[in-house]
Amino acid sequence: MTYKAPLKDMLFAIKHIANIDEIAKIDAFADAGFDTAQAVLGECAKFNEGVLAPLNWSADVAPSSLKNGVVTTSAGFKEAFKSYTEGGWQGLQHPPESGGQGLPKTIGAACGEMLNSANMSFALCPLLTDGAIEALLTAGSDALKATYLEKLVSGEWTGTMNLTEPQAGSDLALVRTRAEPQPDGTYKVFGTKIYITYGEHDMADNIVHLVLARVSGAPEGVKGISLFVVPKFMVNADGSLGARNDVHCVSIEHKMGIKASPTAVLQYGDHGGAVGYLVGEENRGLEYMFIMMNAARYAVGVQGIAIAERAYQKAVQYAKDRVQSRPVDGSMSKSAPIIHHPDVKRMLMTMRAYTEGCRAMASAAAAAFDAAHHHADASVRKANQAFYEFMVPLVKGYSTEMSLEVTSLGVQVHGGMGFIEETGAAQYYRDAKILTIYEGTTAIQANDLVGRKTARDGGQFAKQIAAQIEATEAALAKRDDVNCRAMLKRLSAARLAFIDVVDYIAANTKSNPNAAFAGSVPYLMLAGNLVAGWQLARSMMAALDHMAEDSSFMQAKVTTARFYADHILSKAQGVRDSIVEGAEGVTEMALEAF
Repeated sequence: MTYKAPLKDMLFAIKHIANIDEIAKIDAFADAGFDTAQAVLGECAKFNEGVLAPLNWSADVAPSSLKNGVVTTSAGFKEAFKSYTEGGWQGLQHPPESGGQGLPKTIGAACGEMLNSANMSFALCPLLTDGAIEALLTAGSDALKATYLEKLVSGEWTGTMNLTEPQAGSDLALVRTRAEPQPDGTYKVFGTKIYITYGEHDMADNIVHLVLARVSGAPEGVKGISLFVVPKFMVNADGSLGARNDVHCVSIEHKMGIKASPTAVLQYGDHGGAVGYLVGEENRGLEYMFIMMNAARYAVGVQGIAIAERAYQKAVQYAKDRVQSRPVDGSMSKSAPIIHHPDVKRMLMTMRAYTEGCRAMASAAAAAFDAAHHHADASVRKANQAFYEFMVPLVKGYSTEMSLEVTSLGVQVHGGMGFIEETGAAQYYRDAKILTIYEGTTAIQANDLVGRKTARDGGQFAKQIAAQIEATEAALAKRDDVNCRAMLKRLSAARLAFIDVVDYIAANTKSNPNAAFAGSVPYLMLAGNLVAGWQLARSMMAALDHMAEDSSFMQAKVTTARFYADHILSKAQGVRDSIVEGAEGVTEMALEAF
């Protein structure tokens, strides 16, 4: 079976979790209410189901290839990318004045999920282009915007992010690529960049590289990093393409997953220097790059949800088709499809609940982003910006870690056949692994959550979120419903566990940093679990309120939320104990004993 977009669940989250009709009251999104969301998502589903999803398996088997410095993408990708750009999908969320459609992130995130479910390797090209667009919108000069923005927004050209070097992975203070100022105001760029997604390919006429480098004489460390636009082809005054710039692909990586996405090693300046153009001011490159990275981190979280959804769909289909053993309850006298077996249902429910919980969490974060950037009231913008920034490490960290569990369960549901590549379940497992690594590992997301989002204000904002969760508990308590009572019990216990951990992190980050950071990833996972559970509590109440609209769908929403409460949210207390009481188990082992 191929991919079928979960439109009902996406639209439910957009309507009841993101409150799209409230977003449509913002002037910039006046034409982007629920009806628009429905229409856009319907068209997006057709494209992804019909064009991209069928290429996913074949591209994994026959990935991108490099010959004489030229990368040829997998069969069908070039044509699919042409259809993608002609459909206006690259510009969906970007400003109309740059040729985009200016739709809210609330709608764009759902489209991004479909794109990644259909074909994650393909989706990485638009994802990186989005990052380049964000950086230029934020810090690019009028001249750079005039030259590059519309072509990037249309998808005629694509963009990359060039951070990593052989000696500088997550520690960007070690960046050694250099930029030498020229009399005409340009720079000559020299150095090697690795792990450059779509750093070379055949799907677009030009590639616009955003490159971190040090200007000659700049301070050491992160304070001396600048950001440059370095195009693959120079752009003439009339906008036409000119000579090839001095940037070349010397190899592409052979990877565990996302095989069809060409991950390039790029060499700058082997033939006299690559021409680069400064973005913003010298020595502020990291600040600008973080704008790209924050956009990309949210998008990678959505990738986790996307690959989990694809794995879930495949596992359900297999569980309905595979006949093996009689049901334990004696309800059938002969072997039955394995979906009748309680443990298979448990695995499928785990996959479904994680995916729906993270989708709801990402939808709530997207709504906050839209209000933070476009609401007329400055205080509303500020509050939503703080909420969105707190959510980014949760969406990225929790959603990607959960995708590993979900895709692993997908293989398990298939049994021995899951271990055979031809069934396709293994591809999702392999593809998911990179998500916890790139755009900042889970530990880096957790460091952000601990340092910037919790310790900096003594846990005050984290506790404001806990107060919002408590308000949802109060709403649950007013309902005479067995599922609401179960959710209330688990949500309340998880919130109290979260508050204990926030207090512990705030008290220990400076005085006992090893203890605080020993629990940083568990803290992130606890926070993600709680917030996803909170959004599913809201989903449960919305489904109960709208049962008459579609009783089978709404009942399934209630059942999924109840499962999440009893089987996933219930883990919070144990995680709390491991953080607050378990630091010594991490820190005390002598290094020579390893």
